Amino acid sequence: MANRAEIIPEKPTHIRRLPPGAVNRIAAGEVIERPAAVVKELVENAIDAGAMRIDIEIEHGGKSRIMVVDDGCGMNADDLALAVERHATSKLRPGDGGDYDLTNIATMGFRGEALPSIGAVARLSITTRAEDAEEAWGLNVEGGAVSGPRPAAFGGHGTRIEVRDLFYATPARLKFLKSDQAETAATGEAVRRLAMAKHEIAFTLLSGGRKMLTLPAEASGEEGRLKRLAAIMGREFGDNALAINAERDGARVSGFAGLPTYNRGLPDKQFLFVNGRPVRDKLIVGAIRGAYADFLARDRHPAVALFLDLPADMVDVNVHPAKTEVRFRDAGGVRGLLIGALRHALAEAGHRASTTVSSYALGRMTPQGQGASVSPMRSGYAPPRPPNPYFRDAQAPLPDDSGLSDRARGFDGAEAPSARTEAENAAPAGAHISDYPLGAARAQLHETYIVAQTPDGLVIVDQHAAHERLVYEKMKTALEGGKVPSQGLLLPEVVDLTTDEAARLEPLMEDFAALGLVMERFGDDAVMVRETPAMLGEVDIKGLVQSLVDDLSSLGQGLALKERLEEVCSSMACHGSVRSGRRLNAEEMNALLRQMEATPHSGQCNHGRPTYVELKLADIERLFGRR
Repeated sequence: MANRAEIIPEKPTHIRRLPPGAVNRIAAGEVIERPAAVVKELVENAIDAGAMRIDIEIEHGGKSRIMVVDDGCGMNADDLALAVERHATSKLRPGDGGDYDLTNIATMGFRGEALPSIGAVARLSITTRAEDAEEAWGLNVEGGAVSGPRPAAFGGHGTRIEVRDLFYATPARLKFLKSDQAETAATGEAVRRLAMAKHEIAFTLLSGGRKMLTLPAEASGEEGRLKRLAAIMGREFGDNALAINAERDGARVSGFAGLPTYNRGLPDKQFLFVNGRPVRDKLIVGAIRGAYADFLARDRHPAVALFLDLPADMVDVNVHPAKTEVRFRDAGGVRGLLIGALRHALAEAGHRASTTVSSYALGRMTPQGQGASVSPMRSGYAPPRPPNPYFRDAQAPLPDDSGLSDRARGFDGAEAPSARTEAENAAPAGAHISDYPLGAARAQLHETYIVAQTPDGLVIVDQHAAHERLVYEKMKTALEGGKVPSQGLLLPEVVDLTTDEAARLEPLMEDFAALGLVMERFGDDAVMVRETPAMLGEVDIKGLVQSLVDDLSSLGQGLALKERLEEVCSSMACHGSVRSGRRLNAEEMNALLRQMEATPHSGQCNHGRPTYVELKLADIERLFGRR
């Protein structure tokens, strides 16, 4: 048996109070983990100081030198001396009773840890001048040792902070830093996020004397915000962004979300800002996934920038030393607000598809793919390529979906109509094409594509993809019209879980029952499934329940069952839609166009592919040298 000395090699003697230098270096480890964190803290201080212009310079990824200059309110000598002491801040004020209210924080920084933490591990130099002062003051901190304040030279008002030799006082930390290129990229990302949050402020970022970022100040309001987002996320985002604006229970969300057809292979352009603070939160992942579930394949991701404003007592910003995470008092309500706002914007878009689809098409029409060519990787829309199962040859047979086509025929109220049965919605004889956004049908190519003439160009429609979306919307309406039919199991199935997992499922069992999955608690660490959704047919019950548990753990809400039901509806819509290779007459083609105009989300099929491409007459004329 092991003795105490083997378990605890050095027996603790008594509790010691750590010296200030050690305390500051420990704090620096929590707040300052890399050069990008230094830049973030200094820029946040500049924002809180009321700066309208912030200039950042870095050398060697910020390892050897970081300088941040702002035109904010600046500091006097007394404030400068206090600024480098731990937990000294101008951003918290005592209330009537003398206590400091940490639930009502309206500034970017408030802990008073940034400057002393930086000074504990680097060579820190501060020069500042207050707005109403005649002279400037300077101060140095090296490895925690403070010298100053002293008179200094500084033109105008504001603050200049220079950080040299980061982590020279804690050299062991240096080996954990990445390459200069990686650290530069991380710093650029941190500055971009702050610039997105504060579009009224001008930003510049130089690395090794080379300009990485130049962002002029934009006007207040929605238009200025979109210009700043487009400058950072790409011009194509600005061309294909939908305005977001919704409010519920004192919380308001605004911002912009990209059209489903403007999508990416990585979720790297999804941003959330809470009360002006850029944060990383799993909440936005679940909200975007839920809102775009009907429009994108699982491996595609939309571009989104959401700005959430809510009362300070509804969010805790004091849960992380670097202030990169927050905690919501009502996370479910906030998530519902985000999903509702995104879905409303997508519905408002109607049949609109992204402009990048047309840009890519025009580029491919140019001889040798030159001239107007637009890279699909830059545009956000990538043309379908095998082996993605969603993108298949138009003439290839559909894969076996285990009887989904049989279930589609028996699905109540959602039988897929052919284009012929919708002929009464066609354009009346003699109607002018300017009356209809998608124009009037002029031809059908290869029994697959409808060519329509619009007032200022033409539209090419994929008849199968378009009708697939129309049928899917009808099926969803039928699905949401009442309780989903369920089928009882001959022998109920017990699914083993952990105690925590079973406890997460229990409060939502009634909601799952409305989706056709009937289960009940079976002891402390299991659930018993009695019924499953009839439209799923044979299903891996254990896999389905485990997916629900995983969703609850990672996203806070069970999405797997609803998504699986919608996937079945999507497959059934694909079987019941107008097939590629079917010849349509003019009345049928116009009927399809009119229904697309009246149906939300008809600009893309169920998997995020565009249903039509619009080419403007001016662009076509350029192809033939007429312009």
